[in-house]
Amino acid sequence: MINPLSWPDILSTLLERRDLSVYESTWAMRQVMRGDATDAQLAGFLVGLRSKGETVDEVVGFRDAILEAAVPLPVSSDVLDIVGTGGDRIGTVNVSTTASVIISAVGVPVVKHGNRAASSSSGSSDVLSALGLALTLDPQSVAATLERTGIAFAWAGAFHPGFRNAATVRSELGVPTVFNMLGPLCNPARAEANAVGVAHLDRVPLITGVFRTRGATALVFRGDDGLDELTTTGHSRIWEVTRGDIHEHDLDPRDLDIPLSDISELIGGDPHHNARVLRETLDGKKGAVRDIVLLNAAAGIVAYELSHDASQTQVPIVERLRHAYARAAEAIDDGRALRRLDEWISVSQELAAGQ
Repeated sequence: MINPLSWPDILSTLLERRDLSVYESTWAMRQVMRGDATDAQLAGFLVGLRSKGETVDEVVGFRDAILEAAVPLPVSSDVLDIVGTGGDRIGTVNVSTTASVIISAVGVPVVKHGNRAASSSSGSSDVLSALGLALTLDPQSVAATLERTGIAFAWAGAFHPGFRNAATVRSELGVPTVFNMLGPLCNPARAEANAVGVAHLDRVPLITGVFRTRGATALVFRGDDGLDELTTTGHSRIWEVTRGDIHEHDLDPRDLDIPLSDISELIGGDPHHNARVLRETLDGKKGAVRDIVLLNAAAGIVAYELSHDASQTQVPIVERLRHAYARAAEAIDDGRALRRLDEWISVSQELAAGQ
């Protein structure tokens, strides 16, 4: 018989810098999701994990507990999620959110999973709310939005009600925690294709390791400037995960004829500022924001195509990104991207009114 666990057991293990098993990790996260952990216990847990360094087994256990407690989303898993872990503390515009609209306009089904900002001034749900998207749709309405528009937003606050039990502690700690990694791994759609930006290099083996155990397809990437995006200020590293294999690449944006930008050109502001920038970008405004958004949209398209054809790894990734970048740019220039945004907002409001 397995002895019952307790918070002193878990915290003592972390203080002794020993790794938790999948069983122990699942137990701990279940307590958090149920609201059975005090703020002190949770803060000690998150800081202890961060200090020791998380393992793949621990993140798998946390993910299992979160998905176990998630509100089911009745959609096909043949969708893409594009998301950043956050935590780069640079404060760029909402790159992955803008990219998700473009990707959808190209014809790739997208279920964007996100939350309000925990370590930045404007998270995905913040900027989408500022644009007028209805966030608090029930699961059937989210599924209907995807069916009617090709894109939907799964707000973590609605699908992972247990996350609210950690919100105050995360906000007061003000530093990236394991939850920054868990968001991209816990999309209730259980997306088979993923494009994930990771701010901290030491987190990359954890993210790629979990995707390997899930058998999912992913492009995981990080800018050498620390952005949790494919950057246009210099080189990025890409880890391509498919069928349990990982292929690593180095990307210089100039290989795609994208001019280098300065990080100051990419800085955003509050949700209303970022919403204005997002709409201007989809309306065709040229410049550094368009370049980085299109580059990350290209990564999402490549990830989705890889999920359907693993042999794509035999084609140079620069070639695949170049082709996808051109498709994404065309979706902006012919107006499809902006129309998709407006349609998405309109349908979400209609469904919200009918709930």
